[in-house]
Amino acid sequence: MDRKSKEVALRRLRGLCDPDSLGVESTGEINKGRQLLVAQDKAVKGIKFGLKMPRNGYNLYVAGPDRTGLTFIAKTYIEKIGKKDPPPSDWCYVYNFQEPDTPKFLELKRGMGLKLKKDISEFIEEVKTEIQDVFESEDYNKERGAISKIFDTKRNELISLLEKRANKEGFILNISQVGMMIMPSKDGKQMDDETIGALPEKERKRLQKVSQELQKEMKETMRAIRNLDRGLKEQIKGLDNKIALYRVGHLIEELETRYEDLPEVLEYLKGMKDDIILNIDNFKQKQLIHQAPFLMPQPESSFSRYEVNALIDNSKSKGAPVIIETNPTYPNLFGRIEKQSQFGTLFTDFTMIRPGALHRASGGYLIIKAIDLLRSLGSWNALKRAIKNKEIRIEDLAEEIGFISTKTLKPIPIPLNIKIVLIGDPYIYHLLYCFDSDFKKMFKVKAQLDDNTKKTKTQIRNYLSYIAKVCEEEHLLDIEKEGLARIIEYTSELVGNQRKMSLRLPEIKDLVVEANFWAKQRGKKSIQSSDVERAIDEKRQRSNLMEMKIQEMIEEEVLHIQTKGEVVGQVNGLTIYDLGDYAFAKPIRITATATPGKEGVVDIEREAKMSGNIHTKGILIMESYLKNKYALDKPLALSASVTFEQSYGMVDGDSASAAELFAILSCLSNRPIRQGIAVTGSVSQLGECQPIGGITRKIEGFFDVCKAKGLTGEQGVIIPKRNINDLMLKKELLSAVEKGKFHIYAIENMDEGIEILTGVKAGKRDKKGNYPKDTLNYLVMERLKAMSESIKESEQKTRRKVKRGGRPSPS
Repeated sequence: MDRKSKEVALRRLRGLCDPDSLGVESTGEINKGRQLLVAQDKAVKGIKFGLKMPRNGYNLYVAGPDRTGLTFIAKTYIEKIGKKDPPPSDWCYVYNFQEPDTPKFLELKRGMGLKLKKDISEFIEEVKTEIQDVFESEDYNKERGAISKIFDTKRNELISLLEKRANKEGFILNISQVGMMIMPSKDGKQMDDETIGALPEKERKRLQKVSQELQKEMKETMRAIRNLDRGLKEQIKGLDNKIALYRVGHLIEELETRYEDLPEVLEYLKGMKDDIILNIDNFKQKQLIHQAPFLMPQPESSFSRYEVNALIDNSKSKGAPVIIETNPTYPNLFGRIEKQSQFGTLFTDFTMIRPGALHRASGGYLIIKAIDLLRSLGSWNALKRAIKNKEIRIEDLAEEIGFISTKTLKPIPIPLNIKIVLIGDPYIYHLLYCFDSDFKKMFKVKAQLDDNTKKTKTQIRNYLSYIAKVCEEEHLLDIEKEGLARIIEYTSELVGNQRKMSLRLPEIKDLVVEANFWAKQRGKKSIQSSDVERAIDEKRQRSNLMEMKIQEMIEEEVLHIQTKGEVVGQVNGLTIYDLGDYAFAKPIRITATATPGKEGVVDIEREAKMSGNIHTKGILIMESYLKNKYALDKPLALSASVTFEQSYGMVDGDSASAAELFAILSCLSNRPIRQGIAVTGSVSQLGECQPIGGITRKIEGFFDVCKAKGLTGEQGVIIPKRNINDLMLKKELLSAVEKGKFHIYAIENMDEGIEILTGVKAGKRDKKGNYPKDTLNYLVMERLKAMSESIKESEQKTRRKVKRGGRPSPS
């Protein structure tokens, strides 16, 4: 077979984008108002359905690979829908006059939350001013003085009667701050104990009897005075309430008129009015100013209970809110009750209730990254409970998880009306769907984002609109058409397919921003193709240290890679090194040996436990191919071993199975393999060469090694034919191919590959099942027959020796 017939044409080695085909000279001519959700029609359809479905449980999970702009796409489309929705209500927390530890919420029309807060604050200030003024007025003091005067008159009458009675019986009445005392007297003076002791016994008994009677009368008088005192307080209280009710009622009527269509607010105003009347003494006192800040403050009247905590204000909202919670901890989602420290004591009240993301997004949409939500202690279970109960309950996290319980506020939960949008990896979706029974009930809509799309004219136009929008939003230089064409080619490089474009929009945005930087560094007024190329190259240079180290070891022959000559049982395979942020490929020497035996193909990597399951599967498939092709009428009498030389880490994947097979066939046929040709591709049981991943990186990796060691014109890479559309080779390599210094061969089966590597025809079976003489397959068959005969002869010798009573020698 002529090798040239299997060479891939130059035009098929890279998908080029003609700058003139774009229809614009630069991004300045592109319409920036076009649809920005590039090629995500399927996902948009799912998002649209989930957002508009009003029934419970139709929350969304937007699934997609990393770096596909999940958040950007979800936010962009949801905001577009949210602008058409009506703005939600305002929410306030107020004092609960019936149950002080359970603050009540008020739902108000948009913009009325702050208005109510302002109205109540002004109302309380007016009440304080008017109450203090009226209770300091002359009319009030006169009316109160009249009431007190009547009490004083009656009190004095009672005391006068008691005093006359005591004087008549020879006693005097002493009145002090301690109270009343009745003592014996003589000539108007109190008798001391010595004088009383000197009296005749009869007189002392009389005084004692009279004293007891007077004591009873004094107690009755004191009881009467206390009753008068209570009556006075009740009359003064009634007077105060009457005046306060008039003043407060007059002011509160204005508020009731403003909020007459809000029954809950009217109920709150009624409770506030009753509480003010009940605690009118607090309003009568003027607030004291403490000059010494380090002294313990004296108790003061607190008016914080009459404040309004405007929890959520939507006065400036133009549509439904779209909230992205980047740190979905429990307090950030559900709100918190803050505490204040004063002299070593923590205290709180309803004014310290703070909203969470669920409050801010109520009536709209909340976007959360699934992985962040699942990592936050308590957040996932609490969110499911909130969705199920349709309420936002504010609790301490310690109480939520049952760790500790303390006496604190228990705000009445606010109703929850929201669409939750989780964004994340498809793998997380499947885990939740399989292992969390609540998830499938609450997140019934899945919107799946793709990471690539077909390269069509429509999608190219959409991509150009996205690039132009990035330039506008980031205030970047315009990109010329040659630069745009290079970016379009780069999208195909990211996918690894000429006919597709990457949808990893953040990476494209980064490329544009970096190209802008390099253009400005050179003082340009626009971004050209060379600036885009430099941005790509600089990004690679920042991450390719490991690649350069391996390349250096190959050039210094520390890692032995031959790119010239011929060797039996040795072939250059191609391996991918994936570092996460950067991936590259380099050749690796694959060697094989073959001897008579029954072990089949022994994978040294597998025996050393240095290979993965996919690589092991590839070896088993290759062994099955050998049996199917060369052992149809007899057992495969082969003991072959294959290994990756100078490989000291884990190996996985089946892309080297074709190379491993060629090394074994070279051993069996004793025909050398050209070392200037590397091989990649997997083999099927039927001998087909199947496509693999990373084809462009693998070819470029071997090309770099060949270039370093010297291009001879005989070097190249064998690839599966079905990988041709995945080629996006760099221009330096294309130039080498065009000059005939490097070659790309595409094969469909193993026979085509071994012919290119050895220069010997593979040969096809005739009707009798035989291969033409001196073909490679003929040589393999002859070697396997010889091995089979050798095994058979060895077994016969062993059996004869056993019959003679000897021991079989170890094989």
